[in-house]
Amino acid sequence: MKKYGFLLVLFLSVIGTNAQDARSFSLNLYGGYNFSDKLDYDGYSATIEDGFQYGAGFEYFFSTNNSVEIKYLRTDVKIPLDNPAGMQLNAGKDKGAFNFILADFTHYFDTGSNLLPYLGAGAGVSILETPQSGSGTYFAWDIKAGVKIKTASVVSVNINAYLQSMSAAVGDSYYWSYYFGPVAVQDYVSTYQFGLGAVLSFNFKN
Repeated sequence: MKKYGFLLVLFLSVIGTNAQDARSFSLNLYGGYNFSDKLDYDGYSATIEDGFQYGAGFEYFFSTNNSVEIKYLRTDVKIPLDNPAGMQLNAGKDKGAFNFILADFTHYFDTGSNLLPYLGAGAGVSILETPQSGSGTYFAWDIKAGVKIKTASVVSVNINAYLQSMSAAVGDSYYWSYYFGPVAVQDYVSTYQFGLGAVLSFNFKN
């Protein structure tokens, strides 16, 4: 028991040390526009229409040019579903929403000016809401590139482009195996939505 207590104290000490070494953190407000994407599976198709995205994040700088961030993003969109004949199956009930909860890593390139280009990537979950099936949680990821524009105040503006993706299991495909006969393999469909956005950041030093 004493050994576990010692490990707990050591762990908390490391966290405290890292917290003291942290340079700054930012509270970020997101706004963006996502372009449409079309999914096809077994003759059926679903279109994720254009939509505005908004959200917020907490960004922690563990070194001058590197940060980690936890962020939440939401897009309310229409998702019409068509059968193989091209008829919409969910007319009047095609409103849905994507909720992304992501952990991102971002690297900023120091240019010696108030303009800081950056690249980032992250992973997490997406919660898809639809009238027909309620809500479901799926694996998600994103990549981004942009420029942070620093000002003399605590406020800065980020201009960025990003790609977000969500993967969902939709059924099984069957393949013939010489030794085992028919084998079921899980099928997945993935969304790929490109977007352009801006981030209003409130920067604070420890």
